[in-house]
Amino acid sequence: MPAQQSTLAPARASADRRGPAATPGGALRRRAADATVWYLRLIAVLNIAAVMSLPFRHEVDEHNNGRLTLHLHRQHAHHSGQFFTPYLATAGLVSAALAIFFVLVMRRRKRAAWVVNVVLSTPLFVLYVLALTQHEYRAHAFNWVSAALTGLFVAALLIGRREFDAVGDPSNPRLALAVGVGGVAVTGVLGTLLVHVTNRFHGATLSDEIAYTLLRGISVGPLADQVTAVHASRWTDIVINVLLAAAFCLVLYAGFRSPRGRRLLSAEDETRLRGLLDRHGARDSLGYFALRRDKMAIFSPTGKAAVTYRVVGGVSLASGDPIGDPEAWPGAIDAWLTEARQHAWTPAVMGASEEAGTIYARHGLDALELGDEAIVDIADFTLEGRAMRVVRQAHNRVRRAGYTVRVRRHEDIPPAEMSLLTERADRWRDGTTERGFSMALGRLGDPADGRCVMLECRDADDVPRALLNFVPWGEHGLSLDLMRRDRDAENGLMEFMIVELLLKAPELKVDRVSLNFAMFRSVFERGSRLGAGPVLRLWHATLTFFSRWWQIESLYRANAKYRPIWEPRYLLFARSSDIPRIGLASARAEGFLTVPWGA
Repeated sequence: MPAQQSTLAPARASADRRGPAATPGGALRRRAADATVWYLRLIAVLNIAAVMSLPFRHEVDEHNNGRLTLHLHRQHAHHSGQFFTPYLATAGLVSAALAIFFVLVMRRRKRAAWVVNVVLSTPLFVLYVLALTQHEYRAHAFNWVSAALTGLFVAALLIGRREFDAVGDPSNPRLALAVGVGGVAVTGVLGTLLVHVTNRFHGATLSDEIAYTLLRGISVGPLADQVTAVHASRWTDIVINVLLAAAFCLVLYAGFRSPRGRRLLSAEDETRLRGLLDRHGARDSLGYFALRRDKMAIFSPTGKAAVTYRVVGGVSLASGDPIGDPEAWPGAIDAWLTEARQHAWTPAVMGASEEAGTIYARHGLDALELGDEAIVDIADFTLEGRAMRVVRQAHNRVRRAGYTVRVRRHEDIPPAEMSLLTERADRWRDGTTERGFSMALGRLGDPADGRCVMLECRDADDVPRALLNFVPWGEHGLSLDLMRRDRDAENGLMEFMIVELLLKAPELKVDRVSLNFAMFRSVFERGSRLGAGPVLRLWHATLTFFSRWWQIESLYRANAKYRPIWEPRYLLFARSSDIPRIGLASARAEGFLTVPWGA
């Protein structure tokens, strides 16, 4: 996204920096931990190559047979059984899936992954060392290489032990056991049926077919050929291996998944956040949205600042700026990043201001400009002049049609009337999902939100047709929260209501209003100008195309009518490779994407 690259100048500390890593011992531990990840990456590539390449697979199978002989028939070793391969190098999709998965979880420094690798690799290395005391094994240089690579992997695990401190969900072992039993059972039943149907030999017993199925699940090579009573079709072998690999991946996910982050905003947290907003709420127009009750809050050691966030799909997704005193922001950010690392969550911030983005960048996060927030300064707003002609005409047209707007604080609306307004808002909602996260409160009519402002629009027959809701932005500002309208109402109704609010703002002692967020605004503004470069023009054309469905450009144009001040907002992230995952998590949090298994 060349046109949207951040203008922030981050102090490039590591995103997961820690004090000990600055010492020589800490640096060694980190390099050792990184080495385990690179080893697993190499093994994953080799395993995939072994599955895809028939000659390579035969070569790996020949060496793996040595490992099998080493385990079961050491005293009767034959020529093809005198080799063994490094840790996790086999010719099967299960091993490839295991290596790939370990790459992901070891890169995120999960303690459980470290334990599993130690338990699997250490006894294997000891076995290799014992095997090399026998002439038939130590005569082959490849065995020394395999033992050395496995030993180096074990050594790297032990040296980097303290790096792997990310915890998992306490329910993971039980879930992994249940998924494993179910996966093996389903694979065994389906695989045995396929083997029975496609077996070209006659007279195989059920135990022969089950043994063949389980061995074929481990490897697509000749491992299962030891069951001489069975000779199934090649496609059956592949299906069984794929099924077991898929089941194994589910077991790995269940065993190593991050904690869900189910702890939500408590009453005590909300009280503390409201106190911080009372003192510092005027700094950020999105500050009040920190009070969403599907978020969590983590405070600085002094209690003077907090970061609010929600865990979605393993992403610790914060929104807006930290709440509270900017002097205490670094303490809250440190606490949030530490918690994210401890739980192997990917840290990300949606919609941070430039001030907060600069501080996040000092903590190792990188920045990407998402777009701009439209802020109207009431002192500068007017309907006069040629530039406001379209807005002025639309406002006059709706007013002549008999529409009126009533503006009230929630605390001035009787409870029974508020219930009716809430019911209408639900009825007018587009779809069943309540959308919004970073710039939406997620509730309407709560008694604790008495300072929010409701705009109710009625037609000439006094029938309710639309409503807008705004949350406080300090003492003298408002931020748009919710827009709902009857689909049969007059066009331009929302514009009419916003103008009415801007005109009546002085009565409410409001001097600034934050409207919608316009993603990639600068692309639309600069992309069509004379002299725009080819990359910017291509990006502009791409966004224009997708605006047919997502209304990206139309939202920008709708905000631009009021001639607002544009304030940039940023996405903060630790690694560029995390951006797709963060994008999915953001889409889920905002309600644009739903998944059946929850957050």
